[in-house]
Amino acid sequence: MKGEVVGTRRRGSQSVWLVLLIGVLLGGGVVAWGSKKVMGDSSRTPAYSVSAATPVDMKGFANGFAGVVKPALPTVVNISTSKVVKPSARGNGQFFNDPFFQQFFGNQFGQQFQQKPQREESLGSGVIVSADGYILTNNHVVDGATDIKVETSDKRDFTAKLVGTDTHTDIAVLKINATNLPSLPLSQGATTQVGDIVLAIGDPFGVGETVTMGIVSAMGRGGLGIEGYEDFIQTDAAINPGNSGGALINTQGECVGINTAILSGNSGGNQGIGFAIPVAMARHVMDEILKNGKVTRGYIGVVIQNVTPELAQQFGLSQGGGALVSDITPGGPAAKAGITRGDIILAVDGDTVEATNNLQVRISESAPGTTVRLKVLHDGKAREVSLQLAELPEKEVASEKGDAAGSALDGVKVETLTPDLAQQLQLSGDVHGVVVDNVEPASAAAESGLQRGDVIVEVNRKRVSNEEQFETAISGAGSQSVLLLVNHGGQTRFLVVQPH
Repeated sequence: MKGEVVGTRRRGSQSVWLVLLIGVLLGGGVVAWGSKKVMGDSSRTPAYSVSAATPVDMKGFANGFAGVVKPALPTVVNISTSKVVKPSARGNGQFFNDPFFQQFFGNQFGQQFQQKPQREESLGSGVIVSADGYILTNNHVVDGATDIKVETSDKRDFTAKLVGTDTHTDIAVLKINATNLPSLPLSQGATTQVGDIVLAIGDPFGVGETVTMGIVSAMGRGGLGIEGYEDFIQTDAAINPGNSGGALINTQGECVGINTAILSGNSGGNQGIGFAIPVAMARHVMDEILKNGKVTRGYIGVVIQNVTPELAQQFGLSQGGGALVSDITPGGPAAKAGITRGDIILAVDGDTVEATNNLQVRISESAPGTTVRLKVLHDGKAREVSLQLAELPEKEVASEKGDAAGSALDGVKVETLTPDLAQQLQLSGDVHGVVVDNVEPASAAAESGLQRGDVIVEVNRKRVSNEEQFETAISGAGSQSVLLLVNHGGQTRFLVVQPH
């Protein structure tokens, strides 16, 4: 099993052929892992050689995974839901109910085509995590359901109670009235690694309990736009519709994740890229729901974005990484601690922040009132900042003359932001800058994400309050890339515009 090492002594031809067979089955994953470690990301770390791999003892796989799967299967249940959906206001009945139509035909057709509420049904999976009937599943499996039915592996049917949900992580907790149920042990600690063999258990397409095998393809996947807080385990174990809410288990029979999503391209089916919510996150959400009825999260009051290689260059860094502060909530913990727009958060309590999702997850799973230490890069100098977390508010979890020809902002036209324009754009009175009137679609600015209605607040870290200041800042940049601070709908972010 995992952790055992094969010695250099020959084990006989049968063992050799078994090793070769497993090597063929898993070789693609091993090669992919090795190439990533060797090649790396040239903008982040230099290439380095990989030490000799540690052979895996295959004796434990002589009988396959039956010993792990057999006790796990009864813990995964089928979940069927139904909900009543009101008809669209644009149905056929609206046409026949139109007064103009009724002048000629009366109401006879309108009555025939009057739409009625429809009942929708869907299927998913869930994981029994306690003998007294608590079940983990995905929020999207039960979202909006008026009836939730659970069928266990021994073909017993239960009506489930929805204990609570968390839309930001896509976790839901159910309860069925039963005792002495088989339950799946949850993995303790961060032991899952890239390359680990994992098994996905669920009820895809409603065909019945199904097990698929793969490896952990990546850890800490985020920035996918699937959920509000993302720290996914990526796997190539087949996950298909109906697998949502099922278990991802390791070779010790422990649940390491809750299956939740796939990247399927245009096919809608499995393409070898599936995602599971780490069990640590799922357990935290479940504990919060059972304890408080909802999930309470820490909050520092910043808007952040990933540090791309282009942004890193603008801020004098040799590589990307960290979370760039693009906006500050007035009076929030970060503002009180002296963190300012343009600072880069590099670490939390000594743990490196590789990307924004690292910081978001870490802070969200810390209780309000907790004191955290942040390593912050401010004007090129690193410093330590301590702050006390607040509680995350519910609402938080979202002129021709200004033509900058001959610069990185060629094709951009702006005008000074007036109080009337600020009101039209629903901006507060303390926002100053220039409003983007037009961005040519083929321009470098358009490629960077600048759009009509954006308010440019800073150019290369210098404030601009009118067209004249904007033109001066742009002319000073020449043909070099330009760092913009842009306000869009009240939210600010940094953009790097690189000339073509």
